[in-house]
Formats: sequence, structure tokens, C-alpha cells
Amino acid sequence: MGNVTSNVAAKLAFFPPDPPTYEVCREENGKLVMPGVTADKNMDVNLIDTKGGNKIVATFWRHPFARFTLLYSHANAADIGQMHELFYELRAHLRVNIMSYDYSGYGASSGKPTELNTYYDIEAVYNCLQKEYGVKQEDLILYGQSVGSGPTLHLAARLPKLRGVVLHSAILSGIRVLYPVKMTFWFDIFKNIDKIRRVTCPVLVVHGTNDETVDWSHGKRLWELSKEKYEPLWVKGGGHCNLESYSEYIQHLNQFINAMEMNSIRRSKQLTPNRSITEPKHDKCLRFKKRVAALKKGCCIVPKNRSS
Repeated sequence: MGNVTSNVAAKLAFFPPDPPTYEVCREENGKLVMPGVTADKNMDVNLIDTKGGNKIVATFWRHPFARFTLLYSHANAADIGQMHELFYELRAHLRVNIMSYDYSGYGASSGKPTELNTYYDIEAVYNCLQKEYGVKQEDLILYGQSVGSGPTLHLAARLPKLRGVVLHSAILSGIRVLYPVKMTFWFDIFKNIDKIRRVTCPVLVVHGTNDETVDWSHGKRLWELSKEKYEPLWVKGGGHCNLESYSEYIQHLNQFINAMEMNSIRRSKQLTPNRSITEPKHDKCLRFKKRVAALKKGCCIVPKNRSS
């Protein structure tokens, strides 16, 4: 019975777009590129080997004056080819680098999507950030949307010096999306309800009050269980796939990044008390006007044309 339930949960969790929305090509000089993404976008394409034996695609969106790096784990039924404009806007208005990646079996990444493979995937991407880009835990913020909250909390629970975590329409666990169970079964997947207790950095939870795919209670409980809570954002009337269209979304994210920056500045002053630090000006808020329709098709755990 446990194996059957676990298989059902896994099937509900993973719906990679078919066909993928992008491709990766290698130029004559050996550089990897995505057709359609011009050099002025300042984006690197990486092909990373994972512990599971797969090769996954990761893109690094570089900001010349980045405050932090955001490691973004996307939602279900989407791949990173659909999210370029979102990453471009987040990078510009939050002033951060963004590392995004496709899970095994998604987009141009090889392999099969499984819970374990998503853990191998994010671990490999984190190692790449360290080795190739010199990103330290203290300068890293993990961002997990929906199913992406699983690998996000898996890694966050293992990084004691992490700067922060953002949980966007996150799940308590795979089974809990299907049934309102009160205990964690061994065959469940993405046991976020247990892992959140081991996260020591500030946690921002963003959830829509009208989310019909992952009930608002999931986000509320994750926030309650967080050790270091940041003021949550409960988007009134927000659903599962449209929170980026609300003006308070980018406003609250910017406030969170600013708060994490102030924490970093205070820590630097404690280590070097005579050092003069000038605080950067806050970015203006942005209301996203594009790409919401595409994201609505791609971010849900269970696409509309599939039944549970």
C-alpha cells in the first residue's frame, strides 16, 4: 500500500513540459548557449553532472552589482525556458544574481524526475555556484516555488550559514497536497514539514489565500514551524500560479532582500568596526505586467488537463 501511495504522489508531483520549451547548443568555441537569448542578457549556460548520473541545465543570470545570489527552484509543469523574463526582472529589481536550473527530466536536462534526483540536482547546482562563481553560503538565498520547495528545504536544512530562504506557494509534503493527514508517513515525498524545523536562517513565506492547488494552510504551517520567521506575505485573493502579478509580491521580496542586506552589513560592522559602509538605495517597486499567462500554464502541481 505504501509503495502504491508513494508512486501516486510521485506521479502527481512531476509533469515536465513535453516538448521542452528551449534547447541548448554548443558554439564552435565550446560555449553553451540558448538560442534566442542574446549576449546582452548576461546569462551563462551550464551543463552540470549530478550524483544521480544525470546532466542538468543551469543558467546563471549575472548582475554587475549583485547583493546576493538567488538559487531558484521552479514549480511543476514548467521549465526554465518559460521563465527568462521573470529571472530578468527579478535580477534587475532585486539587484541579485539568479541561478536557475531544470530538474532531471525537465527541459534539456537528462534523466528521470524523482524526489531523490531533485535533491541530487540542487546539490550539484550549489556545488557549481561555489566552484565556478565563488558564491558563499552567507551570500546565498534559496527560493523554492511549489514543488521546488522540496529541494529548497532539503538543501537549506544542510547549510547553517545560509543567508535566507523564500518559500513560494510551498507544500508541507506530497501526500498532504492530496489528503489532510495529521502525521508523516514513511512513503511520503518532500517531507518539508519535518525539514523546515532544521532551517536556521530567516524564512519568508509567500502564499495566496485562494490557492486551490496547495491550500494556504501549507504556507501558514511552514511559517509557524520556522525557527527564524520573517514577516510572511499572504496575498489576498492570490491563487497558485499568479502571485507574480500582484504588486505586493515584488515589494515584499525587495523588503526581504533589503533586510538580509542589513543583517549582512551589521555582521560586517561587528567584524570590522572601523569600516565605513554606505547603504545602497532601495530599488523602486515593479508590478509585473508580462509572462503571467505563460506561468499560469506552467506552475501548477497538477495541470488542468490532468485529474488527480
